[in-house]
Amino acid sequence: MEWRQLKIQTTVDHCEAIEAWLLDQGALSVTLLDAADQPILEPAPGETPLWAQVVLVALFDQEANLAGICREFQENWPEVAHNIATESLPDRVWETAWMDHFEPMRFGASLWIVPSWTTPPDPDAVNIFLDPGLAFGSGTHETTALCLEWLAAQSLTGKTVIDYGCGSGILGIAAAALGADHVLGLDIDPQAITASRDNAEKNNVLDKTTWQLLEPRHLPVLAPHDILLANILAEPLRTLAPVLAQGVRAGGQIALSGLLTTQSDEISQIYDAYFVMNPPVIKGDWALLTGCRRH
Repeated sequence: MEWRQLKIQTTVDHCEAIEAWLLDQGALSVTLLDAADQPILEPAPGETPLWAQVVLVALFDQEANLAGICREFQENWPEVAHNIATESLPDRVWETAWMDHFEPMRFGASLWIVPSWTTPPDPDAVNIFLDPGLAFGSGTHETTALCLEWLAAQSLTGKTVIDYGCGSGILGIAAAALGADHVLGLDIDPQAITASRDNAEKNNVLDKTTWQLLEPRHLPVLAPHDILLANILAEPLRTLAPVLAQGVRAGGQIALSGLLTTQSDEISQIYDAYFVMNPPVIKGDWALLTGCRRH
């Protein structure tokens, strides 16, 4: 079956009404995309942000009368009628088409993140089998890549590790596979704990890991570990500095990511009260901060 796609660029003011109208016209799905490269990285508490310019992508089957739908749209919304385009899509197995975008990725000398449907390029390397899912963390984002590259360069044998904000568990699982004695993964999202535990089991490190759900409104008390990883965002890194520092023993290491390069100096200064901080490591617009716990 051939599929038909209708794209409409508009402002946020018209977005909800146009989406409802498209569904009434028989759209099988409507997806909202950023039209103007306006990333929303860290919304304020209670805020539900949306881009100022939005592209609505509506998917129709081959029987849909897109010409008629376009004419009616132009009559209803003449102010945005010039921002409309149609496209035919070849038939594919759409349930698995997304797999085409994920390939094995190497971090450091011998750490690989491998989708479960592919063969490891280096069978003798440390291969973590992990598929994209609901919980954040598959290695494709710069912040995760920075953390994985840093982990791959560490001597982890016998070390204890905290993965704070574990998401998919990718960092904690990698630490365990690279030789860590035990990993404690923490997150406020139940889906993250489920995903992390499942991924740890698939990678045969479940016995070396503990995955624990945090209470969002209560600050945890962390026992000191050798290494603490926190790939979260700038605001929680600001507020959690005393808590995260508490989780690292004297002489231990911390690795912080989820930071834009423009935020790294401020966060580094905050953690300098607890750690001897290293210069940031940069990948694109993102930064990794590391440091050694002061005695």
